[in-house]
Amino acid sequence: MPPRQRAAFAMSATTARQVLHPAAIERIAAVVDVDRDVVLEGFTRAELADVELLVTGWGCAPITADVLAAAPRLRAIVHTAGTVRQHVTEACWERGIVVSSAAAANAVPVAEYAVAMIVLAGKRVPDIAREFRAARAQRDWNEIYPDAGNYGATVGLVGASLIGRRVADLLRPFDLEVLLHDPYVADAEVRALGAEPVALDDLFARSGVVSLHAPLLPSTTGMVDARLLGLMRDGATLLNTARGGLVDHAALERELLSGRLRAVLDVTSPEPLPPDSPLWECDGVLLTPHVAGSKGNELRRLADAAAAEVQRWAAGLPFAHPVRRELLPITA
Repeated sequence: MPPRQRAAFAMSATTARQVLHPAAIERIAAVVDVDRDVVLEGFTRAELADVELLVTGWGCAPITADVLAAAPRLRAIVHTAGTVRQHVTEACWERGIVVSSAAAANAVPVAEYAVAMIVLAGKRVPDIAREFRAARAQRDWNEIYPDAGNYGATVGLVGASLIGRRVADLLRPFDLEVLLHDPYVADAEVRALGAEPVALDDLFARSGVVSLHAPLLPSTTGMVDARLLGLMRDGATLLNTARGGLVDHAALERELLSGRLRAVLDVTSPEPLPPDSPLWECDGVLLTPHVAGSKGNELRRLADAAAAEVQRWAAGLPFAHPVRRELLPITA
C-alpha cells in the first residue's frame, strides 16, 4: 500500500479550537497523515518539508514564495472559511496548487440572518419593539405603521454571490417581489433564481428593503453612495451583511440621522464604529457585531465541509467547491 499523503493544519490556535471539532479531525485523519495536535500559526522549513495538503483557517499566515520553497510537495489547500485572499498568494496559483474554500458553507448562516432581517424589517419589528418598550402599553400599530408587512413587498438583492443566491432561494416561499442586480449574471439566470433582473437605480428606487451581497472590490468600494441612497423611498431599510466598504458611510449616516431611512448593519466601515459614532444611539439603526457568518455550533459546518473536501482530494477526486483563480477579480 502506498504511503498516505501528508497534511497539516495552518490557522490560529483560536480558530483551531473553535472550528476543528473532534469528529471532523477524525474524518481528515482517516484519509491523510496529519498530526491532530499540531497547528501551524507560522511556517518553518522543517514543518513543511513533506506536507502535500494544508488545511487552513482564519489566522493562517500568507503562503508566500518563501513558504512554498520550504514546501516542495505542497499541492492543495483546503480552507475552513470563505475568502482565501489573505493567505493564498499569487505564488500558490503559479505553482498550480488547487484550492478549496468553505465559502458555500459559510454562506448558509449569512443568508439565514439576511432573510430573518428582511422579514423583520418589512414588518417594522425593530421600530415597533423600540416604541413598545418606551410606551410599555399597547398601541394601534396598524394605525402607526400602515405600510408595515411583507405581503407583496419589494426586496432588492445587490449581488448574485453564493450568499445572494441562497437569499433569493430562501425568499421563494414568501409573498415578496424580489429584484436582483448583478452585472456579471445574465437576465435568464437571475429569473431562474426567482428574481427580476433590474438596473441598480431601479432596485434602490423600488425596494422597501435593499440587501447587499456584493464583494468588496475596487469597483464596488463606496458603490452605495449618496445618489443611490437618495433614490430609496422614505422609510426603506438598507441591510448590509457583506462588507462595510461597499457603502459611503458618511452619506448613509446623514440619511439615518435624518430619520428618512433605516438600516440593519452587521458590517460597517470602520468595524466596529468609533464609540462616539451617532449611529450607536440612532433609533433607525440595528447594529450587530459581524455575527451573520458562522458562529457557535455553525462553525462545525465549516470543518465538516473541509473534511469532505479532504476526503475527495485523498480519493483523487476534484474539489466540490474549488476556488478559481480567474474569478478572483469579481469575487470576495
